Amino acid sequence: MAWRNHSTITEFILLGLSNDPHVEALFFVFFLGIYLLTMMGNLLMLLVIRADSRLHTPMYFFLSNLSFMDLCFSSVTVPKLLKDLLSEKKTISVEGCLTQVFFLFFSAGTEACLLSVMAYDRYAAICHPLLYGQVMSSQLCVRLVLASWGLASLNAFVIVLLAINLDFCESQTIHHYTCELPALFPLSCSDISITTNILLSSTLLHGLGTFLPIFFSYARIISTILSISSTSGRSKAFSTCSSHLIAVTLFFGSGFLCYLMPPLGSSLDLLISLQYSAVTPLLNPLIYSLKNKEVKAAVRRTLGKYL
Repeated sequence: MAWRNHSTITEFILLGLSNDPHVEALFFVFFLGIYLLTMMGNLLMLLVIRADSRLHTPMYFFLSNLSFMDLCFSSVTVPKLLKDLLSEKKTISVEGCLTQVFFLFFSAGTEACLLSVMAYDRYAAICHPLLYGQVMSSQLCVRLVLASWGLASLNAFVIVLLAINLDFCESQTIHHYTCELPALFPLSCSDISITTNILLSSTLLHGLGTFLPIFFSYARIISTILSISSTSGRSKAFSTCSSHLIAVTLFFGSGFLCYLMPPLGSSLDLLISLQYSAVTPLLNPLIYSLKNKEVKAAVRRTLGKYL
């Protein structure tokens, strides 16, 4: 490890969201509520999809995996944030920092792949309805999910190697509430130009590699929907993919702002990061449950069955 030349650095100090204890107490209550709602919403989604046989379709198989990744994504940063909001000294070990960097990129990368796979699923359902059962076989669905996990793991591993090869001298203060790789760059006393370029290239490759299939899938979907003669048919076809489209907009919009845009100011950067890692995992189950009649009906059936 590159940190071996500067072995005195064993931990970093996180500035967090505020230095005011009263503000930190309000933040703690707010983010605790968000985290609990995120856990409840995504666990309920997993329970409903597993318990209701009518939802045992490729679309909801991918949605259950998305809910699981939302649980992981939120748990990477929010519990540590809650602990720091109650602590006078906010520190994280070098090993903990590396672990957080890895799981941030792994969970976010897997979620991006799953959203891309779900776009292909909607394309197959709307553009080739008669062949949908053959195209989206159970074997293909499992392979697509495993490929999503594998690609995200590879990308996260490359990112962690970049972090390991950074040299840190004296500065230990991270101007962030979590251990994100861009926040570590100002602390490094080594040349970060190559590291920055590799991070940008990796983010672009993974981001565009998952976003472009979504774009082309929806181009075909919109073309097919517009060719439907009846208004009710067009409305029904669009309603099957509107929830996914909203989730894609929220995730990729905030993700590109986090990693591809230059820093816009410390407070705004923190807000974008919080929206990306804490709020989006909360909104996904709400979007899919509030805008999906099948999910709402399944929730009523499941709650009636168990309660």
